[in-house]
Amino acid sequence: MRQIVVTEQGGPENLVLQEFEPAEPGPGQVRVELAAAGVNFIDIYQRSGTYPMQTPFVSGSEGAGTVSAVGEGVTDVAVGDRVAWAMVPGTGYTESAVLPAERVVPVPDGVDLELAAAAMLQGMTAHYLVTDTFPAADGHTALVHAAAGGVGLLLCQLLSAKGVRVIGTTSTEEKAELARAAGADEIIFYRDADVAAEVRRLTDGAGVDVVYDGIGKTTFDGSLDSLRPRGTMVLFGGASGPVPPLDPQVLNAKGSLFLTRPSLAHYLLDRAELEERAAAVLGAVADGSLDIRVGQRYPLAEAARAQTDLESGTTTGKLVLVP
Repeated sequence: MRQIVVTEQGGPENLVLQEFEPAEPGPGQVRVELAAAGVNFIDIYQRSGTYPMQTPFVSGSEGAGTVSAVGEGVTDVAVGDRVAWAMVPGTGYTESAVLPAERVVPVPDGVDLELAAAAMLQGMTAHYLVTDTFPAADGHTALVHAAAGGVGLLLCQLLSAKGVRVIGTTSTEEKAELARAAGADEIIFYRDADVAAEVRRLTDGAGVDVVYDGIGKTTFDGSLDSLRPRGTMVLFGGASGPVPPLDPQVLNAKGSLFLTRPSLAHYLLDRAELEERAAAVLGAVADGSLDIRVGQRYPLAEAARAQTDLESGTTTGKLVLVP
């Protein structure tokens, strides 16, 4: 079988297609033949060296497929089961993966495995951001950066369903249409306008209750300036690079703001939380209340192109590799 290995940290040329012999699952493990794998910014951070990793390693941490073997002691998962997972390093960009049985969740009947792979990491991220990091509710106003991206489209849907007024940022009218269809009430074209000034105009000077910012360096200051007093800044990614060090006094001066830098791993602290969050996301996909938009599909051998496209900021929705 084949997998994509990061031979050394650096550019996308270090993503190398290699052949390997599938391993047998050990105690508590399952082996899965992948139907699809998600492409995520964390894959880029790990490949580039933003997140130091010991090389070589198999890229990717999210996928879905069919169980082909189970190890000793595994009772809750059987051969033939359709499963999905996220945040399991070394199990994404490959045709076959061995992983702990406790890290996989069942895929509901009627949910395509490709959609399940596309839904896991970004879906659970959007879920915890709107339910736990900032419990969004009817009457709130939120600013969502990159509203036509994978997480952005999901945030627009989940926030809109809660009665939240959503202001989204995009770069083109095509992306704006996607964001509006997902629930965005207003769009700011960030290349043509001062985002914070537009937010103030759209909120009659009040500012928003919460900003969801996965961009980082280039948007951070404007995000803080978009908040109302005691508003919450949720920085959940750094697509444009890391944010420089911040004097906490800035948060006071701008209105006693709250700042958090969450990650999905800390919202999946045990099996029960994984099951609950995954069930909420995949259940919503199954009943049609959450739409997962796969923006582009790539064969496994084109993993480098997939990551390059994601880095470019020109894509919409979720990118997936199809072994």
